[in-house]
Amino acid sequence: MEIFDTHAHLCDERYNEDIDEVIARAQDAGVRRILLASAEMSDSEAAIRMAKSRNGQVELFCSVGVHPHSASDYNDRSHELLASWISDRVKKRIVAMGEIGLDYHYDFSPRDVQRAVFIRQLELACREDIPVIIHEREASSDMLSILNDFSKRGLLSKMPGVFHCYSGSAQTAQILVRMGFMLGFDGPVTFRNNKKVWEVLSSVPTDRILIETDCPYLTPEPFRGKRNEPAYITFVLSAIADYLGKTGEEMARITTENACRLFRL
Repeated sequence: MEIFDTHAHLCDERYNEDIDEVIARAQDAGVRRILLASAEMSDSEAAIRMAKSRNGQVELFCSVGVHPHSASDYNDRSHELLASWISDRVKKRIVAMGEIGLDYHYDFSPRDVQRAVFIRQLELACREDIPVIIHEREASSDMLSILNDFSKRGLLSKMPGVFHCYSGSAQTAQILVRMGFMLGFDGPVTFRNNKKVWEVLSSVPTDRILIETDCPYLTPEPFRGKRNEPAYITFVLSAIADYLGKTGEEMARITTENACRLFRL
């Protein structure tokens, strides 16, 4: 069984003391590929370094971009640097741009700034033909408005990216799938009484499902409350497989093939 954790923050300082052991446990659990997601410019640089230097039986890839929480820090220099990295994406093992998007729950950056920075990064991704990893929280109306505008302008590719840690409605999920997006699912699928996520999983085709940990966040049961890590993705995989009436091996194959198709691996 080969598993692809499509969203992990292994450059987080919480892994400073035991990153080798964390990757070894992931390998033992069947994880063969990990995408190192980024949230800031410094985070992106660290992800590139790790992806280039730590490849073994677990392959590491990365994404680069600025999260909506840090949108206020985005400037022309940030944009130019992102563009230069993406132009050299193969050497730097960059397979996506993100995570980028909108977050109206915390509003750590003003909403108009979030929208402007998201649009600017999305335009870069479309121009460079690289998939995006989108973070959206409590901003679905503005998000859909922006994406609809890009779609009408013919800027979105047939498979533009993934909505990371999808938490929206089944109705919105169907709209995003029609646009070509995939949906990422994490630890919350293992939480009791999370009926909303099951409604979403019932409404989308399996060829649009990705699995991810978002570690060190969103730890699944039975380790909820502790630091998350890629090895725990097996609990996400099992929960989805059980719900959809598939074996773990089948779901691992499906989600890995989906990820490889999206990230062109």
